[in-house]
Amino acid sequence: MRLNLPLSTKRASPLTRRNPPVFALWCAEFIPAGTGTIARGCFAAGLILQSRLVLAQEALRNSLTSESSVEAQQAQAEALPYTFKSGDFRLLVAPSLDFQWDDNVTLQETQRESDFVLRPAVDFDLNYPLTVQNLVQLSVTCGYDYYFRQHDLSALYLASGSGLSFDVGVGDFKFNLHDNFSYSQDSATEAAVSGTGSYGTFQNTAGLSGTWSLGDVTLTLGYDHQNSLATSSQFSYLDDSSEMLLGRLGFQVYPRVTLGVEGTGSIINYTQMALNDSTGWSGGIYGEWTPGAYLKIKPRFGYSRSYYRQTSTIGTASDLSSWYADLTMSHEATRFLTYSLSVGHELRPGVESDALEDTYVRPSLNWNVINGVSVGTTLSYEKGTQRGGQIANTFGQNYDYYAVGLNLGFTPVTRVNASLYYRLTLRSADVASAGYTQNVVGITLAYALP
Repeated sequence: MRLNLPLSTKRASPLTRRNPPVFALWCAEFIPAGTGTIARGCFAAGLILQSRLVLAQEALRNSLTSESSVEAQQAQAEALPYTFKSGDFRLLVAPSLDFQWDDNVTLQETQRESDFVLRPAVDFDLNYPLTVQNLVQLSVTCGYDYYFRQHDLSALYLASGSGLSFDVGVGDFKFNLHDNFSYSQDSATEAAVSGTGSYGTFQNTAGLSGTWSLGDVTLTLGYDHQNSLATSSQFSYLDDSSEMLLGRLGFQVYPRVTLGVEGTGSIINYTQMALNDSTGWSGGIYGEWTPGAYLKIKPRFGYSRSYYRQTSTIGTASDLSSWYADLTMSHEATRFLTYSLSVGHELRPGVESDALEDTYVRPSLNWNVINGVSVGTTLSYEKGTQRGGQIANTFGQNYDYYAVGLNLGFTPVTRVNASLYYRLTLRSADVASAGYTQNVVGITLAYALP
């Protein structure tokens, strides 16, 4: 699920990852209840790991994480499997191996180039409760994408969600210090990009968030500093640093209903003078409704505005404003069926322009119809427009992006989880050469601990 507030955001992927380390993905989405000790332990770990894959509004996401009680996080951590344990210290090491075929690695409609990709990865998860209200967590998922033909596309990666977190509880106050980092090169996960396989970013986000709980009223404040670097010289003009501020005030009007107001502020400074530096803010309302233990609904709506400082030597930009909205829902309908939906509208930093305005719809559906075998489906649609200070027209000013995924999970042998997957990506744009079709099929094997 994706949380959306514009202006204080960085570039977000329309999909969490093309194929995240599947130990987490498989465990979270493809292990039905009651499949045995190994699967249950893996499923618990997957729920935590999958929650770290969510890309999007860093300031808001980090603050929401700090709102959950440290005691609940500690109890959840104690239920996870581990490779090594000493007292309260736990370390989980989970290797995986992915092998896929991609029929269009450079995302071109003509002169398509196919390739096989080998993707070994290992996930490290460490947690250590210093006291009842103080928890240290370190999660790092690292791997390597090896292209058998297009060797220039081979690269190391750190999965989104990797980072260090320290939760501190003092009475009614909860604080979270964090340093999150990611390094990935996957052009197909950015809807605005086409015609290249070398788009990617390294991001490091460090910050502090705090929550003050006063009965039915909760106040959250957060600050993050983020540095972003492109993984190839082709996109080095996107290198930047940013400051992000967040404030939220929530009121629990009913036991299962929370309403509140939220606001963000951001400052973005580019290292090169291709895009315009900016200052922005947003403000709106949000809600959280949990009508039952298995259904969660989170709407939000507001207004955002960006002010550009005309630092680009290529073109000027006018100040931009837009509305934003998001409705996110997740439901465990039965032990055999779960589904989620995220639909919304946003204004976010662009790739060839100062900003991108897009509308998106992202449903997913998982079936656990046979004991030990599960099927998961995902869909992502995004309609976007590049706005302000466009430096080129390579990717098209307006585009439509579709991504459809199908996963089949099962356990072929003891302690080995397997996932067969397929993804179809379609992109069209007002520039004919900016459209493409991509098919990806593969298999992932992940070691599961008891």
